Amino acid sequence: MPELPEVETIRGQLAPLVEGRRLVEIEILDPRWSRPLAPEELEAALLGRRVERLGRRGKYLVWSFEGDVHLAQHLRMTGAVLADPDPEPPHTRVRMRFGPRRGAGAGARAGRRLAIVDPRRFGTGELLLGSDALEAFFAARLGVEPFDEEFTAESLRALARGRSAPIKAFLLDQRKIAGVGNIYADEALFRAGVHPRRPAGRLTGEQYAKLREGVIAALSAGIDARGASIDDFRHVDGVRGSFQDQFLVHKREGEPCGVCGTTIVRMVVGGRGTYVCETCQPVFRRRAARPGARSQQRPAPR
Repeated sequence: MPELPEVETIRGQLAPLVEGRRLVEIEILDPRWSRPLAPEELEAALLGRRVERLGRRGKYLVWSFEGDVHLAQHLRMTGAVLADPDPEPPHTRVRMRFGPRRGAGAGARAGRRLAIVDPRRFGTGELLLGSDALEAFFAARLGVEPFDEEFTAESLRALARGRSAPIKAFLLDQRKIAGVGNIYADEALFRAGVHPRRPAGRLTGEQYAKLREGVIAALSAGIDARGASIDDFRHVDGVRGSFQDQFLVHKREGEPCGVCGTTIVRMVVGGRGTYVCETCQPVFRRRAARPGARSQQRPAPR
C-alpha cells in the first residue's frame, strides 16, 4: 500500500503537471471509485474547474479546485496515477485530461492526460465541497502529521498513555499518526530500538523520543528514495521507487541484521507481517510478581 513517502512522491511529481490547469475531461469507468456519489455526479462537480493546488494529508492526495471544491483521493493497496500513458494501461479506473496552463510558454501549452489505475479496485475519490467539509473529513480520520511541529516526543507519549495495544499497531492507527503504514512502522521501530510487541503506553521517555526520531528518519529516507516499490507502486512516469533496496528490517526475514548480525525474524503483530531484530529491539517482558508479595486485590465482601 502506498504510504506517506509514496503519496508524497506522487504529489511532488504531479503538482507541476496539473496545478494551474483546467480539468477539461474526466471519465470514471468504475462506479466504486466515486461512491457514495454516482460517477456522473462527481464528474459534473469537477469538470471545467482549474486545479489550484495538489496537496497531501496522510496517505491522501488532496486536489483543491477553484471554487473551494476538493477531491480526497486514496490509492489504497494497488492504486497509481500515471501521466500521459501510451498505450492506456490495464486496470484504468479513471481518465482525466487537463487543458494547457494559462499564460504558459510553448513547452507547457499541450494538455496532460492522467490514468488512475488500480488492479484491486480499492482506491477512492471523495468529493468535499468547501474548506470546512475538507477539514471535518480529515479530522474524523487522521491524526497528527509526522512532519508537523505538533509531532513531539511529549505528544507521542500523551497519545499512547494508558494503551496496552502493541506499539506497532499504535503506529498503524491513522487516527493517531497520519501516513505511517506497515513498511515505515517496521523501519521506525528498528531505528528506535523498540520491539513491535511492546505495549504502546509502556515506553520510557527516552524511547518515545527515539521513536519520534525513528518515524521521521524512516519517512524522510523513503521520500529521498522516492518511495518503495514492493508490488504495485509506480511513479507517475511508471518508474519504480528504490527504498526497498535500503530496508533495514522490513522483508528481510532470515537475513543478518546490519548492525549486530542477528538473524531478522518475521512475526505477526496487530494482524500485520512484522520484521524485527530481537537483539537491537529487545523483547518486552512484564516483571513477574515477587514471591510472597501481597495481592493488590481487595477481599470479596462477605
